[in-house]
Amino acid sequence: MRTLLLALCLGLIALPAAAQDNGPREYKVLATSKTSTMEKEMNTAAEAGYAFAAVMGGETAFGGAEAVVVMQKDPRPSAKVYKLLATNKSGTMQKELRDAADVGFHYVGKTVFSSMFGGEEIVVIMERDKDAPKPTEDYLLIATSKTSTLEKELNEAGAKGYQAIDMTVGKTAMGGQELVVLARRDRR
Repeated sequence: MRTLLLALCLGLIALPAAAQDNGPREYKVLATSKTSTMEKEMNTAAEAGYAFAAVMGGETAFGGAEAVVVMQKDPRPSAKVYKLLATNKSGTMQKELRDAADVGFHYVGKTVFSSMFGGEEIVVIMERDKDAPKPTEDYLLIATSKTSTLEKELNEAGAKGYQAIDMTVGKTAMGGQELVVLARRDRR
């Protein structure tokens, strides 16, 4: 009986929160061909109560090569901060991921962006709560052109507690292509 009463009380507490999540939404759509401009626009939208919802990079319906980000008004206001990491070198991306995670950022999205200098770069979107910037996760970037090597490296990472969270094909500095997997684990 006590368990049933506790479950009923918890259910009643959760109902208003669930109902609030189904309410009306406001969106902002941000589009630019520069990573630094996108980061500034995302942080400006975040200051107005918006949070990251989705990203797409590449050719848009109007024929331009841009990154397009959808920001959604957060029904539970929380001050968010965004950092965009962009590079075509996997070693540089690994270092930038580690540095961002060290100050409390966590992964929320990724796209491939056409660089103004030609070529493509992977752009990773990191987010943190402005009021709680403590590190909670570690990231590992695995990049290789061979699927057999990828499987081996993923299994080595998995043995250390990493879980694959995203994958893409990136262009190497030499013009080739490689499989790029982002993995994450709880910080120990």
